[in-house]
Amino acid sequence: MTRRSYFGPHITVTFDGSRCLHAAECVRGLPEVFDTKRKPWISPQAGAAEEIARVVRRCPAGALEYGPGQQDFGATPEEPSVPTQVKATPDGPLWVRGAVEVMTERGPDHLNRVALCRCGQTENKPFCDASGDCTGWRG
Repeated sequence: MTRRSYFGPHITVTFDGSRCLHAAECVRGLPEVFDTKRKPWISPQAGAAEEIARVVRRCPAGALEYGPGQQDFGATPEEPSVPTQVKATPDGPLWVRGAVEVMTERGPDHLNRVALCRCGQTENKPFCDASGDCTGWRG
């Protein structure tokens, strides 16, 4: 899956389905904007830009990102957390927040949030796609 952008007047939300781990932070955080039963499932015009940005930043895998909207030419994209933080979760990925450069088959990708695979069984290397058996990874 490729990245898809959803344009609103004051904020644009980009979704990369290949990095989504279905944590559902977006749906729980702002259901009027993020509704998986609706097409398109992201409606940036249905909420305030500041609230949408706050919820997007909760996406632990970084599948959601935001930037300027169609009428907001002076708005800036998301800034990375400082300092960069890495959290190992039991039986799961490494969660990274901050300025991260990840080398992919396409070349370097500059990200603010990412879930990195620890078991090596992902189909989306180096990103976790929850397809592997991460049992036994404790720290």
